[in-house]
Amino acid sequence: MGTKNKKSGNLSTGGSVIAALCIVVYLFALVQGAVRIYLNMDERKFTAEQEFSNIADLALSAGSQGFMDDKFNNAIQNALSSTKSLEALIITSPYGGNAFEKKQGYAVSWVNNSPRFKNKFYFLHENLYRPLALTDVRNANIKAVASAFDYSESIKIMKETLLLILIGFALSFFTLLLQTLMGKNKSETVYVQTPPMQASPPLQPEKSVSVKNAEEIITVSGGPNGLYSPRTGLGWDEYLKERLNSELHRCSSTENDLTLVLMEFTDVIEERIFIQAAKEASSFFASKDLIFEHGEFGIAVILPSSNLEDSIDKSEKFYQRVMKRFPNSYIKACGLCIGLSSRSGRLLNTDRLILEASEALKKAKSDSKTKIIAFKSDLEKYRAFIASQN
Repeated sequence: MGTKNKKSGNLSTGGSVIAALCIVVYLFALVQGAVRIYLNMDERKFTAEQEFSNIADLALSAGSQGFMDDKFNNAIQNALSSTKSLEALIITSPYGGNAFEKKQGYAVSWVNNSPRFKNKFYFLHENLYRPLALTDVRNANIKAVASAFDYSESIKIMKETLLLILIGFALSFFTLLLQTLMGKNKSETVYVQTPPMQASPPLQPEKSVSVKNAEEIITVSGGPNGLYSPRTGLGWDEYLKERLNSELHRCSSTENDLTLVLMEFTDVIEERIFIQAAKEASSFFASKDLIFEHGEFGIAVILPSSNLEDSIDKSEKFYQRVMKRFPNSYIKACGLCIGLSSRSGRLLNTDRLILEASEALKKAKSDSKTKIIAFKSDLEKYRAFIASQN
């Protein structure tokens, strides 16, 4: 009987400890989920402002050549389609208004032939308005609406939060089961001692799951933390292949082109020069989530729905921008070299595209005449080569 009372007391104390631990797990799960969703919304707002600023600059540039013509409308629509957060744009002028949407009728309604954004609680409007200072058109404006949530990231956060809650429920369940078994027939010493031996097997896997999860968390924390590198604000180099693979599949399914741009500052002396150059790249190219660090002083840019010729033109403009932004004494120090390669209607994998762009970059680094070189494939020869491999 003495053994029985000691066991009951130990179980009661252990149950209280585990119950308190479960409460801590529940609270931690809810708090971390709420904080991560809030930070995700804040980051989404920043992304929307950056993307809108880039499109506004494009509208100003394209509008000076032909405001609201077909070329202008196509450029704005393509730029909108490549954004991550923006859902729709409205450009107004004394001649009327025009709306651009990713999904027709999702964010814009028409009232008396005038486009207006729909009033939805998950839309962002603030800081997404700018007047267009065009020479030939007065009172021209551009405004946008963006989604407040990154749904894929939010779903991931909710799944991880649910996992933590389920772990807490599992601990509660096994604790309650153990206490129930131990509470039966307390007058029989043998029966009291038996349940711990029967209940031990279910508890052991639960403990090993917790240890495994802890090891996984430690492993993840040793690698890239967050979406962007704190050094430059660009995406981590380790994420390039995964994102490029995703964009290749998407462009292949829609039969759109895609170009990979690799650039390297070969003679950077000071870290701050490269960091400033990375900021220039982030503000110049449309989507921040498609720009990554590449090596120690390199940058990789994914340009979906962009053919090789357009990407070369954009690379030349970025090269000139870097040359103008840095003082003359830094121009030679940067040693900016750029290599490009595009999908060009081919079904190729991520490693192949990176290899082609890397070879072009290597050539640009060794060429004394030009610092921008593109890898251009012969589509017929490439198809013949693929056919010979099968």
